[in-house]
Amino acid sequence: MAFSTMLRQRLLSRSFSSHAGPSRWATPGHQERPNGYLFNRTPPPPGQSRKWEDWELPCYITSFLTIVILGVGLNAKPDLTIETWAHQKALEKLAAESSASSSSSD
Repeated sequence: MAFSTMLRQRLLSRSFSSHAGPSRWATPGHQERPNGYLFNRTPPPPGQSRKWEDWELPCYITSFLTIVILGVGLNAKPDLTIETWAHQKALEKLAAESSASSSSSD
């Protein structure tokens, strides 16, 4: 019982430390409540588009090329499963047996 109340108090407290000072994860300069915008950025006025940041274009190009390279590369890889190998060996064995039986019946 005491463990559950202690756990509940720790989970409901602002931080896991025992002191009642300011949180170590937030500084006084941060906003207390969110203002409702994604990433705390106000939307541009109507008719204007958002200006891209410097990192966005290289990140999008790299992500797209990664998806294309992985998609092509993974679809073009050779089939090296044991089932495929065993199937090919079985077909070779059947072909050899059928050719041997047809030549012996002649």
